[in-house]
Amino acid sequence: MAITAAQVKELREMTGAGMMDCKKALTATDGDMDKAVEFLREKGLATAQKKASRIAAEGLCRTLVDDSGKKAVVVEVNAETDFVAKNEKFQGYVGEVAAQALTTTAGDIEAFLGEPWALDTSKTVKEALAAQIAVIGENMNIRRFAQVEEPNGFVASYIHMGGKIGVLVDVETDVVNDAVKEMAKNVAMQVAALKPLYTSRSEVGEDYIAHEKEILYAQIQNDPKESQKPQKVIDGIINGRVNKELKEICLLDQVYVKAEDGKQPVGKYVESVARANGAKISIKGFVRYETGEGIEKRNDDFAAEVAKQAGL
Repeated sequence: MAITAAQVKELREMTGAGMMDCKKALTATDGDMDKAVEFLREKGLATAQKKASRIAAEGLCRTLVDDSGKKAVVVEVNAETDFVAKNEKFQGYVGEVAAQALTTTAGDIEAFLGEPWALDTSKTVKEALAAQIAVIGENMNIRRFAQVEEPNGFVASYIHMGGKIGVLVDVETDVVNDAVKEMAKNVAMQVAALKPLYTSRSEVGEDYIAHEKEILYAQIQNDPKESQKPQKVIDGIINGRVNKELKEICLLDQVYVKAEDGKQPVGKYVESVARANGAKISIKGFVRYETGEGIEKRNDDFAAEVAKQAGL
């Protein structure tokens, strides 16, 4: 049967696939729209499998906060190139992933990928991802997500560099006003900029501190001048260096980046805002995602690749 332009247009709008692919799908299924959609889904899965070996280390982090302000999610979705990360279709898809991740009950990424896709429950999240890979033309990966919920306050969110970094901050407070919200945003910006590992010293394990002290002690023993000092002095040096490190890796101990005196710790900044607003405020935790962190990126020699393709 003859395939009309209107049918091709309708299938394209339904699936986002290319016009020629839509025409081929309709031709192969004798114009049956449902079967044509399945045809493209199957093709999408096959295409995704071919692209799966390609490294996806670019992409976007996206945060989403619910209407109550008490629950939020941050997701990371990867693609192969920064060019695709800036594509509106890709950005829209990441927003859809964030919307689903905000309400999911999945405990890990595998369970999330296996659940029905909210926008088309005939597909799983993984199958919907495969369809997007077919449309966009690059390997993609929903790498991770994290939900944060604070019933006795709110969750602040911050996106840095258009999605390079996504941050959530858990704020327990009995007062929620513009000043407190601004404080929370400033703390989220601090997390994005200074990359703390812990919220406070109470989270740092004794094993970590003991290990750091061992390293510092070994460094001193290898220094002929330092090693001759009395043990009490050496202990003082080690404790001082450990405290300095903790101030760098613990959010509330870090120097607040906007501090006028250049000395005020984040914890003291939060306390000052609490006093000014008659509030009880506690920064209970944070999540910081940075796109591609920990992924080994491929470093292609473009000139060599061109020469190879040209048979030179």
